[in-house]
Amino acid sequence: MTTNILEMRNITKTFPGVKALSDVTLDVERGTVHAICGENGAGKSTLMKVLSGVYPHGSYTGDIVFEGDVVEFKDIRDSEAKGIVIIHQELALSPYLSIAENIFLNNEQTGPFGLIDWNKTNQEAAALLARVGLKENPTTKILDIGVGKQQLVEIAKALSKRVKLLILDEPTAALNDEDSDHLLDLILNLKEQGITSIIISHKLNEIKKVADTVTVIRDGKAIETIQKTDVTEERIIKDMVGRDLEHRYPDHTPNIGEEILRVEDWVAHHPQDPTRVVVDNVSINVSAGEIVGIAGLMGAGRTEFAMSLFGHSYGSRISGKVFMRGEEIKTRTVSEAIGNGLAYATEDRKHYGLNLLEDIKRNIALASLDKLSSNGLVNDNEEYKVANGYRSSMNIKAPSVLAKTSKLSGGNQQKVVLSKWIYSDPDVLILDEPTRGIDVGAKYEIYAIINALAAQGKGVIVISSELPELLGICDRIYALSEGRITGQLPIEDANPESLLKLMTMEKPR
Repeated sequence: MTTNILEMRNITKTFPGVKALSDVTLDVERGTVHAICGENGAGKSTLMKVLSGVYPHGSYTGDIVFEGDVVEFKDIRDSEAKGIVIIHQELALSPYLSIAENIFLNNEQTGPFGLIDWNKTNQEAAALLARVGLKENPTTKILDIGVGKQQLVEIAKALSKRVKLLILDEPTAALNDEDSDHLLDLILNLKEQGITSIIISHKLNEIKKVADTVTVIRDGKAIETIQKTDVTEERIIKDMVGRDLEHRYPDHTPNIGEEILRVEDWVAHHPQDPTRVVVDNVSINVSAGEIVGIAGLMGAGRTEFAMSLFGHSYGSRISGKVFMRGEEIKTRTVSEAIGNGLAYATEDRKHYGLNLLEDIKRNIALASLDKLSSNGLVNDNEEYKVANGYRSSMNIKAPSVLAKTSKLSGGNQQKVVLSKWIYSDPDVLILDEPTRGIDVGAKYEIYAIINALAAQGKGVIVISSELPELLGICDRIYALSEGRITGQLPIEDANPESLLKLMTMEKPR
């Protein structure tokens, strides 16, 4: 008798003009954690949507065998009835309902006459929350808990459906290190309870921690399946991108010129609590052709500094001085900041960086419509020409610039965001977590774009939670702790230990 809980045989899935999956075969052993990795757009999520019934039987070719039986799911309810539950990267929780209501949504705990039994609902929810390590009151609204806890609520919801096979699509993409570790420990704990998991992740260190087996998908094909004892980062990367990445970061020879940007004594208070200082007298400078990093732990004030500087997009009671090429400028509004040579690529591209309902063409043009306008009308032909130029030069993988940005992979969405700001022709470009949620191949391309900007004489500020990334691409790194700059290091003197020492330096009490 087979020990496999799941076998997917020769799965092929085609969209108009694109073969997303080509003859993919996947075996998952019962009671294990099976990782699936690959570049953005490789077909990982598509394969899991086929498995979970999001793409129904008949829309693909091939067979799914679950617990020894060939299954044909017509929708997600069918797969959940068999014990297959998928948790998507974009969490499917209603923010205004309670934790308990979300857990049992469409699976209500009813009493006599078909009415919801709220005591039973809250008691069952509390028991499920305890299984995933949450101590929240089941009546707490989802909007009142953080993203890490919301991810655990999704798993509690899956447990309420008597899950046998749990699919997690990039479960730690939006989590900090502490929440990520807790979630990974929970996956291992569920394994001990007999629950099989499939985890899609770009984070190779996480895969090595939890996965018993790894299947690599590239360009819609399953390249190979690797057992835990044979998993190495180098092997996975080679399978993912089809080549060795001998150097994770492209060669960078700095050609640093005169100072472009100087910020002096920048202060920003919390938007809801003006007595709380979030950015505390920050002073930095950036020169032409220089890549400057900002390192800091979660909550250190990195994003708050960047957003308050860029058009006062965050904070209250903002003060300080900004100089561009020695002359003081104002950045009180986003348009004023752009007009004075600043650009800011947000860490949250889906909410703040892109209009997901619009196509690539319109997104690239959004920050520079004045360049494309005459008498208040946008020249559509010129807009198309500009966007097509960036699609080619930035290697944006899409059938055309008329494709919706919501349909692009994370790496390609990030290239659209960068195209938008590069077209605005800034003197200084602030990149906030520029490679978050994208694979190693796409990261390399982003790093090459950053190098090219510096080579053009632009100043680039990179905010990142990944110290190896900052050490790999920057010329100089500032450390931020509790809203203050605690030091700066030229790249030749910087290492993880010296940066962490500065990043954890407490404010004098």
